[in-house]
Amino acid sequence: MSTASYCPNTPEEIRAMLDAIGVASVEELFRPIQPALRAKSFDLPAGMSEFEMLHKFQTMAGNNAQHLVHFVGGGFYDHLIPSVVDHLAGRAEFYTAYTPYQPECSQGTLQALFEYQTAICRLTGLAASNASLYDGGTALAEAALMALRITGRSRLVIDGSVNPFSREIVRTYLASLDIELVEIEPKVGMEDDIRLRAAVDDATAAVIVQNPNFFGCIEDLAGAAQAAHDAGAVAVASVNPLSLALLKPPGECGGDIAVGEAQPLGLEMSFGGPGCGFISARQEFIRRMPGRIAGQTLDAEGRRGFVLTLQTREQHIRREKASSNICTNQTLMALRAAIYLSALGPGGLRRAAELCVRRAHELAARLARVPRVKVPFPGPFFHEFVAEVPHADRVSELLLEKGFLAGLGLQPCYAGLRNHLLLCCTERHSPADLEAFAVALEECVKRAVA
Repeated sequence: MSTASYCPNTPEEIRAMLDAIGVASVEELFRPIQPALRAKSFDLPAGMSEFEMLHKFQTMAGNNAQHLVHFVGGGFYDHLIPSVVDHLAGRAEFYTAYTPYQPECSQGTLQALFEYQTAICRLTGLAASNASLYDGGTALAEAALMALRITGRSRLVIDGSVNPFSREIVRTYLASLDIELVEIEPKVGMEDDIRLRAAVDDATAAVIVQNPNFFGCIEDLAGAAQAAHDAGAVAVASVNPLSLALLKPPGECGGDIAVGEAQPLGLEMSFGGPGCGFISARQEFIRRMPGRIAGQTLDAEGRRGFVLTLQTREQHIRREKASSNICTNQTLMALRAAIYLSALGPGGLRRAAELCVRRAHELAARLARVPRVKVPFPGPFFHEFVAEVPHADRVSELLLEKGFLAGLGLQPCYAGLRNHLLLCCTERHSPADLEAFAVALEECVKRAVA
């Protein structure tokens, strides 16, 4: 089929554009590109009608595994989402809106961002939040850069129980900078305060920890923050926002910057994205924050209004004054988070978090009675925990055949944790799901070790 069928421009329009730039033909336009780099042709299939294409996609989607009961977490979580989130976020004035380059004309969008920022500040116990970042991993990297700007130092200390995928993003951000990144080998299950303090010195810009950590365990944020402050460094906490309905917020534990992934707050898993990174900080650091900050003000007639108070990106201000080169935010995802939090309210959010904790602890107690299965890490945890399972890879394959997606294997990220699975429970899991999984796991372990 001719590629011209896919081109929105008519031959007349193409001719007019070529004449305007003084080029005789499309071939002449692309002549500076080496022939070896040019596509000779596009092998495109014949066109389909709308209904043929819909049928094709439905058939392809039917190949996906359906109705799996899964216990995978590790940063993205399967939570219940009230229908009001989809209904309001799907309104055309929100769903089709792009970045407000004339922001004061977009009062609805600015108010939604202001409400989102307010919610993040209340959850984290810190004074200022921006209008969102790409995801939790890049938010952590931006917090690291922010700490470097605040202190003027060139060394970062990050605990090894911080999400390994986020740590990889931090390493990528710092790859071309003359910055020393010290990654502490984690004490199994929980951060070791002695190791953390030993790694911090007067050149350290920030101490970065996660709570709950990647293994699901609850950390001592106050101790980590004190270790940072004793050395004149900034304390950065990566947190699960849903856990803050139960746990003391990082701002009350001495944290200076809090980051995380807002996906648990009304965002679908969607095969891994899009997410929504959040970042909040103490008031004195507000001008060091990346991205945009929506603010509340009064107009000339005394009416309440909203503005973009700060835009610390190089598109808007001189590059040398920019705090980051981040070029967008996740407005639609931040809107979903704001709607979710408003719909649940403080009581509903706490109830959801309590259900997650209850289900996870019920499953851990049940698995501890399965022969050959261990729950090795002591201490309190939120809604994830580690289970040691013999022949974990094979057991996971067998469980998949029974309709269960077992936890995340830890060996690729932690070489010493072979045959360890990170399991997650949320409020979506029923007691019947937990019992069925435990029974299936016991059967699959017997088959794997036979």
